[in-house]
Amino acid sequence: MSVPLYQAKAELFRTLGHPVRIRVLELLQDGPKPVRDLLAAIDVEASNLSQQLAVLRRAGMVTSRREGPLVMYALSTPDVADLLAAGRRILGAVLTDRDALLDELRSAGTQR
Repeated sequence: MSVPLYQAKAELFRTLGHPVRIRVLELLQDGPKPVRDLLAAIDVEASNLSQQLAVLRRAGMVTSRREGPLVMYALSTPDVADLLAAGRRILGAVLTDRDALLDELRSAGTQR
């Protein structure tokens, strides 16, 4: 039995629901990186990074390949970077709306 599309989408977004995973995806937007570079850029234990990379691999969001002694990670598709960019745009719009509402509340409080 196949999974409904809405359920598959929900699983995709659950995969994105961890700050380390988001940071890994952001770092990989510039191209493939070895684990050691990811570890240097993210303040987590190696075991935690390994767990998060495994989650991203299982979800199909990243790929890995061995180059000599290094394990290189890359985004599985440019669409992952597009999704992150859309998230930034949405967050920017939401925060802008909140700032406008906050400004309106502040000015309404001074008009009393």
